[in-house]
Amino acid sequence: MMQPTARYPYQVPVDAYGNGGFRFAEMSHRGPILCLPSGIHAWHVTDGGALSVADFAPVMTDAGAIGLLLIGTGPTLIMPSPDVRAALAEAGIAIEPMSTGSAARTYNIMLGERRPVAAALIAVD
Repeated sequence: MMQPTARYPYQVPVDAYGNGGFRFAEMSHRGPILCLPSGIHAWHVTDGGALSVADFAPVMTDAGAIGLLLIGTGPTLIMPSPDVRAALAEAGIAIEPMSTGSAARTYNIMLGERRPVAAALIAVD
């Protein structure tokens, strides 16, 4: 699977979230994002309850550099399906689903600690 074109080619903290998007590196992006070791990427997912294994294909590309994937499922926690959990576990990626706000804040802390973290964040209003 090809990696989507990076919106920003470095892993950086999320400065703000809400209003349907995110701010990072003095930029803004409307819609969901993937914060991966390869950079910040646009993500096509909008419903935390409908996540599929295919939605995480870009994450699998960076699997070797990811110890923990934080999954921001929107305004509330939605547990990913057993298929998604199994596919990510098979790739060696631990997951922690939570609300998008919690995921963004936790991502920033872990990134600041230089831990091998990534985040899949669904935008919230």
